[in-house]
Amino acid sequence: MLLCASAVLGQTPQAPAVRPNGPATTSTGAAISSSEPMAPQSTGSISGTVVDPSGTAISGARIKLERGNGSAVQEAVTDEGGQFFFVNVPPGQYRLTITAEGFAPQTVSGTLHPDEAYAVPRIALEVEGVMTQVRVTPAQAAEVQLKAEEKQRVLGVVPNFYVTYVPNAAPLNAKQKFQLAWKSVIDPVTVVSVAGTAGIQQATNYLSGYGQGAQGYGERFGASYADAAIGSFIGAAVLPSLLKQDPRYFYKGKGSRGSRFLYAIANSVICKGDNGRWQPNYSSILGGLAAGGIANLYYPPQNRDDAAVTFEGAAIGVGATAGGNLLQEFLVPKLKWKRDSHSAAPRQ
Repeated sequence: MLLCASAVLGQTPQAPAVRPNGPATTSTGAAISSSEPMAPQSTGSISGTVVDPSGTAISGARIKLERGNGSAVQEAVTDEGGQFFFVNVPPGQYRLTITAEGFAPQTVSGTLHPDEAYAVPRIALEVEGVMTQVRVTPAQAAEVQLKAEEKQRVLGVVPNFYVTYVPNAAPLNAKQKFQLAWKSVIDPVTVVSVAGTAGIQQATNYLSGYGQGAQGYGERFGASYADAAIGSFIGAAVLPSLLKQDPRYFYKGKGSRGSRFLYAIANSVICKGDNGRWQPNYSSILGGLAAGGIANLYYPPQNRDDAAVTFEGAAIGVGATAGGNLLQEFLVPKLKWKRDSHSAAPRQ
């Protein structure tokens, strides 16, 4: 009877509809409740080893495990073998951050699947770079430049120590000024030059009070060497140290020929101070006068100069310095040098 009633009313029984990925509903859209619980998501594990660049295990390294959303999950510390192990790790994206004292931090990312026991490839940490700020003092910079200048030789033979090709060269301290003077005085080329000068004086009977023969030559050699040594030490070491002046010629190398010519001439009477400023070259001028006056102490009485001749000699010395500066500015850089990479003279 019930069946007949349904047929009469024109209705048929309806089965529950099932929506994909959703709860079952009736044809009217009402959800059908279910008492069955959903299956839990399966977890996995992550393990690995941390080593240094040589492959030695790093113990005590800290490993931080984060989920893909950046939330911290677990932390671990490597054992003596450098190994770490995480368990009950939810599947999905993860990021490992590895830190250890003395090493640069490193991150490793990946995706863990359900029930997966993932072994991370061996993680090699790089030694942390240490930035060290080194403060170079003017004396240290000058020492490096001085070493280069002491190797400068024209044609690979003639010493050219008193020229710097660094426009802003560091000033020399007193010790370095004396060092440069000593280097110049004991150089074999200086000794040979003095020997040649004594020979010419012997041949022309200059400083006749010394006479001839071996003794006369020896006295002339001693006087000439004393002239060179006293002039170098007083004019290029003692007075520059007291007056804080630089005894070197600062090569210009730029500008017109006229400007360079005037620069070279001017440098016979001016020089750079240790403060980097140009000033009258008292050291060279007074050094020439002092050397001439001291020479009278060991020259033969009949060959000693009076004050006028001493001043005349100092003036001649200034002129000789100007001529030498012109050679340094225009000729010497074109000659073949014996030099290293730090003291290369500019080519023109």
